Amino acid sequence: MNTEQWIEDREELCLPFQKDLSSLVDGELDEPAAARALVHLDACPGCQEFFSDIQRFVHLHQDMADPDRIMARMAQWSGRDLTQAAERADLDHRLATILYQLGKAYTLLAIDPGFRERVFEAPVAVDQVKHRGRGFVDGILAADRVADRSQDWREARHMLNGRLERITDPLEKGRRLLDSALTIDNSHEEARLYLAYILRHEGKRLKAAEAFREVFDTALNEANRGHAANQLGRLHAAEGDQREASKWYRWVVLSGLADRDDRFWVARFNLGLSYALDGDTERSLTGFRTLLDRHPSRVGAVAQLFANARSLRAAIDGQPGFAEALISRCPELFSAPTPGAGPAPELSE
Repeated sequence: MNTEQWIEDREELCLPFQKDLSSLVDGELDEPAAARALVHLDACPGCQEFFSDIQRFVHLHQDMADPDRIMARMAQWSGRDLTQAAERADLDHRLATILYQLGKAYTLLAIDPGFRERVFEAPVAVDQVKHRGRGFVDGILAADRVADRSQDWREARHMLNGRLERITDPLEKGRRLLDSALTIDNSHEEARLYLAYILRHEGKRLKAAEAFREVFDTALNEANRGHAANQLGRLHAAEGDQREASKWYRWVVLSGLADRDDRFWVARFNLGLSYALDGDTERSLTGFRTLLDRHPSRVGAVAQLFANARSLRAAIDGQPGFAEALISRCPELFSAPTPGAGPAPELSE
């Protein structure tokens, strides 16, 4: 008998035993059949591997169905295992954050030159971060603290060194750095946000919407969910779908985020804008009044944003009585912008 025929015959011989082993795991095999299966299992390496796979699958299924089992299994891990895993996760996140900070800086430099002075307040800031990043990576690699991820860390080291300098386009530098951040820490929410921001800038609205939606659905940080929601609103507004846009702005408001984090006042402005563009005068008026009442320190920035909102002015002019009602109920919108209010944030136009 040749080898191939022997293997085929052996597989055919094992097949009924493997069916019995599956039943054995489920507790559905009678005692004589179980005894025969176990005798065969003891002598057959192939069936031993098959049986181990079946057991792992069953345990996984049981764990997924019962969170208490997951916690019990985690409790079996040694304190050393948990400590090492936590340390590796922390190191990965620290390196990913360095890469993200650089990627964000280059992205804003490319997309919005007005950010140049604020992002690069000192021209050496980026160089300092790169230098600090190289030192951090070298120290971790030298201490062999990320042995299982050393290749990814070395790639990051190359990116922080000469490889980055060979890229002339700031936006491409930003993209590469953000990609590297996610290679190191796939859960880095801010890096995902800025990669989505790049997609939006490039006009890839569908991909950008998918990326922002993923952040919104998975982010643990409430502010990151808020940023994603605001960007999704802007994407829908750009498509002329003001009602869908307003849903995302309302989430920022109704979740309480706009009250807890004053940076999100612009969601209230965009909500009032969306209502105005959709012809809902009363809700727009109420939205702007609420914005001014809830964020009094932002009145100057709101007035500046209002002055620059061409589509809003067109909507106001196109709806009889809207301008008069707005002047009466929200006179602050027509005040001169406060000196030093800084650049106006993005709005849905």
